Amino acid sequence: MALMPKRVKYRKEMRRVRPRKATKGNYVAYGDFGLQAMEGCWLKGTCIEAGRIASQHFLKREGKLFIRVFPDKPISKKPLETRMGTGKAEVDYWAARVKPGTVLFEIAGVPEAVARQALVRVAMKMPVKTRLVQRRVSV
Repeated sequence: MALMPKRVKYRKEMRRVRPRKATKGNYVAYGDFGLQAMEGCWLKGTCIEAGRIASQHFLKREGKLFIRVFPDKPISKKPLETRMGTGKAEVDYWAARVKPGTVLFEIAGVPEAVARQALVRVAMKMPVKTRLVQRRVSV
């Protein structure tokens, strides 16, 4: 089942697109290696789930996977061949707002080669260009 919030204050939301770079969530915080988005998009909950399954299948219960985005934006869509009017459509799917630079997934507890292979499999499921990033060592 796709990710979605348990409860929201308002069922439907305005579309609103703000093309800015990410200032929060743009570094590896929990794991050792991460997958960073290079473009902005609305990431469907089904894409996030597909990435999670692909990485878990490859890792075979080794290491830990952190998902850093959550689909909390309702996207509504009218059915095909429907006349204009009659109000706003029902919610079709839930999406996460992803800005350029946002870290989507992180992996901890595995060697770099294994983490790289797992994150490449996740990147194949994502609708945006991504890159692999490492945790910065703070002194």
